[in-house]
Amino acid sequence: MINHVQKRIVVTGGAGFLGSHLVERLNSKGYCNVFVPQHKEYDLIKHEAIKRMLDTFEPEIIIHLAAVVGGIGANRENPGKYFYENLMMGTQLMEESRLFGVKKFVATGTICAYPKFAPIPFLEDDLWNGYPEETNAPYGLAKKMMLVQSQAYRQQYNFNSIYLLPVNLYGPRDNFNPINSHVIPAIIKKCVDAEREGLDYITAWGTGKATREFLYVTDCAEAIILAMEEYNKSDPVNIGAGFEISMKELTALIVELSGFKGEIRWDETKPDGQPRRCLDTTRAKQEFGFKAKKDFKEGLKETIEYYKSNY
Repeated sequence: MINHVQKRIVVTGGAGFLGSHLVERLNSKGYCNVFVPQHKEYDLIKHEAIKRMLDTFEPEIIIHLAAVVGGIGANRENPGKYFYENLMMGTQLMEESRLFGVKKFVATGTICAYPKFAPIPFLEDDLWNGYPEETNAPYGLAKKMMLVQSQAYRQQYNFNSIYLLPVNLYGPRDNFNPINSHVIPAIIKKCVDAEREGLDYITAWGTGKATREFLYVTDCAEAIILAMEEYNKSDPVNIGAGFEISMKELTALIVELSGFKGEIRWDETKPDGQPRRCLDTTRAKQEFGFKAKKDFKEGLKETIEYYKSNY
C-alpha cells in the first residue's frame, strides 16, 4: 500500500478545478512532495515537455488529471482538438512514465466513455457494449484509450496503473466560462446574472428530460487519494455519488437556491446529450472504501455562493 507521505507526486492539471482541490487535500493529509507542472512550462501534448517534466520532478506517483474539456457545445465545435490533445497527452505520458520508472500511474477517464444507451446504473463491465454519445465521443474515446493502455501495460510490463471514471463534478472554483463550462456552472451563471440584470427569463438547453449524476469536487479528490493509496488493479472504477437528477429538476433547484424569480425557457433545438447518466459505485466502495459524503443541495448552495462572491 502506498501511504508514505514522502513520496514524490506529480498532479497534472493540478492548477485546475479538480486538481486544486486534490492538491489541497494531499497537503492536508501530510503529503509533502506534491508538484504541479504549469501548462506554460510543460505542454504535455508535446513529447519533449513530458520527458523534461519527469526529469525535473522525478515523480514516484503520477495523478493525471490534465485534460482539454468542455460541455456539449464545446465538444461539438472541437471534436478533433479534444480527441487529439487528450489522446496524445495520456498515451505519451503513460509510456514515458513507464520508461522513467514511475511506481504508480493514476489515470482519470470520463463518464463520456460509456455507451450512449448503457443500462442504468452504469456498470464498469458495460464500458465496451456500444458507442458513446456522439457529441462527446471523440473526447470520451481518447480518454478511454488510457484504460486499454493501462491494462496492456500491466499485462506486458507489470506497470502499476489504475483507471478511475469520475462522474460530472461541481463545486467552488468550477469553470463558469459560458463557452466551455459544464451544466451546473452554466445554469448558476445564467440564474445569478439574470437576477443581477433584472431579466425575467433564462434559456436552458434541450428538453430537460436528460438525467445526470453529480459529485462534489472534494468528494472526488478524496476518492482519488484513496485509490492512489489502496487500489492496484487495472479494472476501471466508477467514482460517483450514485444518484441521478433530470435537467428539469436540476434547473428548478438552482433557480430556487440562487434566488432567480423569472421563468425557464427550454430551447429544444439544442441537444440533450446522453439520455441518462447514473453510476453504479459498488466497486469503489468494495475496493478502497469510497462513498460520497456531500449533500447535493448543500454542495449547490456553496457553488452558487462561490460564483456570487467571485464573479
